[in-house]
This record gives sequence, structure tokens and C-alpha cells, in this order.
Amino acid sequence: MKRRTRVGVSVTVNGQRRELEMSASATLVELLRSSLLLTGTKVGCEVGECGACTVLLDGAPVLACLVLAAEVDGHDVTTIESTDDARIDALQRAFVEEAGLQCGFCTPGMILTARSISPRAGDDEIRAALAGNLCRCTGYTKIIDAIRRAAREGKRATRR
Repeated sequence: MKRRTRVGVSVTVNGQRRELEMSASATLVELLRSSLLLTGTKVGCEVGECGACTVLLDGAPVLACLVLAAEVDGHDVTTIESTDDARIDALQRAFVEEAGLQCGFCTPGMILTARSISPRAGDDEIRAALAGNLCRCTGYTKIIDAIRRAAREGKRATRR
């Protein structure tokens, strides 16, 4: 009989400290979706090719399907459900206003990836940053428009 190894994970998710016990082989996407019921993080390819599971780990985008839950012990994770991040909220508004989403499946990963892009980035830099996020609906033009809009509005807000 094989014994399953479990590990304790202490992680801050969207500003809340969480203590969990997980299978040693559980991924971050499993921790978020199954254990914490944060289903905004999507499961797509499960091999790191599509970007649907993108979250921020200590502020940097990562593919939650490729990160073991045990690896986030002691770290901060931000998901699309974060309600205390004004920049994510501005990106969400811009995606709606610029029609940067259609089916919405890739949107959480796109927004969280966009969160890490410099507001001063040009179109080529935006495209390069989004290269790991697949969208089959929009053709990316409206997504790039939304990211530029959020950057412009963020610059206006900081000037006030």
C-alpha cells in the first residue's frame, strides 16, 4: 500500500493568510481552485502552454499549473479575485470598455499578466509579455488596446 505524502502550506492569497495541508504533488492551481474555491484561475492545457492559469506570485506572473503548492509556502499569491488591487480593477474595466474579451476564458490570465507590464511599455513589449497567453477569440488587438487604455488612465490618475 502506497502512502501519500502531505505537506503544510502557509500562503497569503489576495491579502489573506491561509494555512492548508496538501498532497505533495498538488499544484498551485489545485490549491486555488479545489482547496480555496477561487475558480477565476482557469485550467487550460495543464502543461504551461496556454497561460489560462496565470496568477501573480510575489508580484510576478507564473503559470499555476506548473508551480507546486508546496513551493508557494511563505509567499504571496494574487488571483483575479483580488479586490484590493486598484491596478487589476483598472485593467478589468479597460478590458470591458475596449471589448478585450469575448468568451472570457483567457481573461483572468491576460489581466494578471498585464498587471506586471510597465505602464510605459510599447505595443511590442506588450505583445512579448502576452506571448504565453493564448486567446482564440479576440485576435489580441482589443486586449492590447485595453492594456494601453489602463496605462493611460493610470498615468492620468497619478497626475492628479
